[in-house]
Amino acid sequence: MKETILLIACGALAKELAGLRKLNGWDHMKIQCLPAELHNRPEKIPPAVRAEIERYQLLFENIFVAYADCGTGGALDTVLQEFDIERLPGAHCYEFFAGDAAFAQLADEVTGTFYLTDFLTRHFDRLVKKGLGLDRHPELMSAYFGNYRRLVYLSQTVSTDLEVAARRHADYLGLEYQHKHTGLTPIEDGIKEQVVQWRN
Repeated sequence: MKETILLIACGALAKELAGLRKLNGWDHMKIQCLPAELHNRPEKIPPAVRAEIERYQLLFENIFVAYADCGTGGALDTVLQEFDIERLPGAHCYEFFAGDAAFAQLADEVTGTFYLTDFLTRHFDRLVKKGLGLDRHPELMSAYFGNYRRLVYLSQTVSTDLEVAARRHADYLGLEYQHKHTGLTPIEDGIKEQVVQWRN
């Protein structure tokens, strides 16, 4: 089947989205991922997404964006409105991993919660320690994480190794640890609701 939908996505979702594409037989969909490191510089997300839209808009019948607002302060939505393109709902990607209700409950439980997904757990050293410069300047820890009290690991897969790593990351940051298994159903449902309607 010809690819008719382009899914522009955060690189932190690449593995999960590829798995869902295969599982659901979404052969009509191409996934184009942007670097996960953009999460450390959210002001760069809107222009990066715009560049992908402009590059591919004449090649696909429909384009959908697998980002939440992700710290862009509405700037991503401003770009998408120009092109009449939808995105996954929510302020953060953690919201559509956990589901709206579960994420709202977690947010209400503890003010100052830092979240990890499978991807961020695997790449914590590169994206957090090195990405934020904590490996070179540990004195920055309080500036970045001084207002956090808890780390919640939202797991998409069942993995003892990742659970151990996530707990280790919580200890490194000096935060209490909590684990919640989300699976992929919330993000799968979000994509189905917005995208599958376009399937030929």
